[in-house]
Amino acid sequence: MTTTLKIDFVSDIACPWCAVGLASLEKALERLQGEVKAELHFQPFELNPQMGPGGQDLGEHLTEKYGSTPEQQAEALALVVEMNASGELGSPVVTEVQPLQHYSAAEAYHQDYFEQHPNQGYCAFVVGPKVEKCLTTFKRLIQPG
Repeated sequence: MTTTLKIDFVSDIACPWCAVGLASLEKALERLQGEVKAELHFQPFELNPQMGPGGQDLGEHLTEKYGSTPEQQAEALALVVEMNASGELGSPVVTEVQPLQHYSAAEAYHQDYFEQHPNQGYCAFVVGPKVEKCLTTFKRLIQPG
């Protein structure tokens, strides 16, 4: 008899360790296929301790957080709507898509980390497959340079 588990996966959408945890959970469930049926319920959130109890206008939040303009936000939303309508990703986009506005270079030892450490656990099992999928899926959107 197969046991059914309801698993609530509560995670910060920007947390890389949450992605590692989900990948590990999926692999464990794959190994238990036939013994356990899992019902995954995703409860994503964005940690924002400064937000008041009344919330904040989404446009205002995005402008404050990313420095993006209303036009850039509309362009990003249009792309998300297009991707969701096409179904090419297999599931809806739920992550905010925003252009890079503020950038600070990481320390020297973090530069090209993925290229220098392709066999490191997180790089090999999480980053690598995501990079490949991204390059394949969004080939038409990737600009050279």
